[in-house]
Amino acid sequence: MAQARPSMQELIGRRRRAGFVGRSDERAAFRANLDVPPEDERHRFLFHVHGNAGVGKTFLVRELEQIARERGALTAYVDEGAGSVPEVMASISREFLRQGREFKKLDKALVTYRERRHEAEVVMAGLEPEPESPSAATATAVRAGLVGLSMVPGAGPFVGAVDPAQLSRYADRLRRGLSARFGNQDDVQLVLSPERELTPRLLDELATVAASVPWIVLFFDTYERIGPFVDGWLHEIMTTDRHGALPANVVVVMAGQGPFDTARWGGFADFVTHVPLGPFTEAEARGLLADRGVRDEQVVAEVLRLTGGLPVLVSTLAEARPADPGDVGDPSADAVERFLKWERDPVRRGVALACAVPRRLDADVFRAVVDCEEAELDALYGWLSGLPFVDGRGGGLRYHDLVRAPMLRLQRARSPRGWGELQRRLAGAFGQWRGELEGARDTEELWADEEWRELRLAECYHRLCAGDREALPGALREFVHACAAGDATAQRWARALADAGEDADSGSVARWGGELTEALGNGGVAAALGLLLHRAALDEPDRALAHAVRGAALRRGGAYDEALTAFASAIALDSGLARAYRGRALAHGELGDYRSALADMERAVALAPDDPWSHAVRGEYHRMLRDHDEAIRHLDEAIRLDPAGDFAWASRGATRLARGELDSALDDLNQALELNPDYAWALARRARVWRARAEPARQLADLDRALALQPDWAWGRCERGDALRVAGRDEEALADYDRALALDPEYASAYASRGVSLANLGRHREGLADLDRAVRLRPEYPWAECRRGIILLELGSPDAALAALDRAKSLSPHDEWILEWHGRALAAVSDQQ
Repeated sequence: MAQARPSMQELIGRRRRAGFVGRSDERAAFRANLDVPPEDERHRFLFHVHGNAGVGKTFLVRELEQIARERGALTAYVDEGAGSVPEVMASISREFLRQGREFKKLDKALVTYRERRHEAEVVMAGLEPEPESPSAATATAVRAGLVGLSMVPGAGPFVGAVDPAQLSRYADRLRRGLSARFGNQDDVQLVLSPERELTPRLLDELATVAASVPWIVLFFDTYERIGPFVDGWLHEIMTTDRHGALPANVVVVMAGQGPFDTARWGGFADFVTHVPLGPFTEAEARGLLADRGVRDEQVVAEVLRLTGGLPVLVSTLAEARPADPGDVGDPSADAVERFLKWERDPVRRGVALACAVPRRLDADVFRAVVDCEEAELDALYGWLSGLPFVDGRGGGLRYHDLVRAPMLRLQRARSPRGWGELQRRLAGAFGQWRGELEGARDTEELWADEEWRELRLAECYHRLCAGDREALPGALREFVHACAAGDATAQRWARALADAGEDADSGSVARWGGELTEALGNGGVAAALGLLLHRAALDEPDRALAHAVRGAALRRGGAYDEALTAFASAIALDSGLARAYRGRALAHGELGDYRSALADMERAVALAPDDPWSHAVRGEYHRMLRDHDEAIRHLDEAIRLDPAGDFAWASRGATRLARGELDSALDDLNQALELNPDYAWALARRARVWRARAEPARQLADLDRALALQPDWAWGRCERGDALRVAGRDEEALADYDRALALDPEYASAYASRGVSLANLGRHREGLADLDRAVRLRPEYPWAECRRGIILLELGSPDAALAALDRAKSLSPHDEWILEWHGRALAAVSDQQ
């Protein structure tokens, strides 16, 4: 049955939709592009809308979104409300959910990312997964580590400040330390480079829905704000297959003030449609005015003269439907008067002005701003929501910047006291709502709560705008806590300072906001806190916290010596700051100084005895130092405090395995895996239990599963290679050893094991060369020396074999296996004589 054609009324309604008239060429180009299949060379995958503030970029984007939906497309709109690439992905997922498409796997991964990101602030980054594992990173691993480090906001400048060899150690230790904390290598990668881990999930979800819709259109508005962190990511997913395939029926629209970045996108120019926006042409402005019933030539001429064709002003004046040139106002009229000139109701005018004060408002904030009868509130809020310069996206209202700025200036100039009173009233409202959320939670718990943080940020912004004497020092103290809560939170705090400085015309606040924003962009949290410590008048507890948080940022960036200095400064100022001892312990651990790390963690536990993570890390340090009884004692306490802590269970299992308590070790590792089935490190440790119990099938099954979860794990590859070698499957073992050495070319154990497998396959000279390399990398390696001796005996070189076995015996004088082969070498030398 043929589909009914739309009625005349429907067609007219579409043309009048959303109050948008004009930009017909741009709309036509976008519509035509959706008529061209992706395979056609005429199809464009990217639309770049750009122009100065007020030219109607957002209005055009909304219209393009509606056009796309009319064509059956799934659409997602992202703007500056997103502060990072993971938040961009979350916005896309939410937008698609509203259209009936749920991204379950991506949403689950995003929840995990937010949880792990918070946990990583106190990560024990120095725990090696295996004592004999090499400490130097390989070229391949370092490259991967560099990518990971560069994905941590603020790490980039520190990466460039160290020499390559030092950077190799930094990257390796950081990754190993996070592995010890999380166990699951996916979680390590999720924290180090969330884009790399989350993007494949987004692409998989897009591929799934792409098969059932003609188009997917992703809109990125206010690109001047989000471009610094989104642009590289977008370029990568659109032009490379590094994260997987992007469906061909995806179209991207970016809209911002800046021009096209030819340095990055120049090679992509053939697939882009550029949409530069300036003021409306006279024809477009006249069309919009006529559509609103404004046709008097003198009125139209006055509107054109006053607005210069700026779309937001043309639209605002058109909504008022002036009938006489005198209604338009004289040329020198203030911009605010032009926006509100035809609103005769003084209450509504006052509401429109007052509601420009908060950066965003919802019905609750509206009630805090507007002083009127309850019965009028809903009607006024509805009226405000419909104003052409008010954007209702994102669950709240936001004024267009071009309109809000002059409204704020007008209120400051007209009534400085009234301005201050309104700002304080809003600060009090946000403070009250914040207090209602606090309960008995401590400071760290509160700063981990996103809702609480946003309320505190709004409260801080309005106190700064009110000009209270203590507002700026308080905001700078809060900035330290914001840095501790994460890079995105720090960026929001710096932006709020900058906004408050501009909105309240406060030079000192604006300077701090601008300088902190610049520092965050150039050097991350460490640089911003360095600036704060150098110039702000912080008291000793705040300075101590700033040093500790800065130390943690330096440690994450691999600058361990600087981190140790920062932690020492924190402790000198506040000897009771557990965070500082915990951070210094982690830095010592990353440098391989486990004794010093343990001493600091002991102090951290003494200061914060109810922190299960500190107990677990202390226990793991004892395990690394082979003090198994102490390790068990502290891990028991960690489990008592937090029975859901998978790391503590796994560490205790590994400790019990080292003590030969196979059944207990198996119980603990089973419990860790019940809590976290994707815990690769626990699977590999359980595989060692199966090996000790002579159950090779189970051993290999656990190793297979661990490597499926974490395929680029050198130690795991070597472990499985050993299991295959013992099972007589040397050819398969070689593949794992080769992969381990590709990941880490200085992995002594992998060379030694590969040498044995090569010899088993009759390739004795190659095997001897690998064992020689293993011994050069690790001179005190009795197993490798013994294996060298065995191969030399097989090659008919008893003297050289005896020399190797002499060294093995001196390194491990009570090893019966070495003694047996030493005896054979002696006999061979004697027979030769």
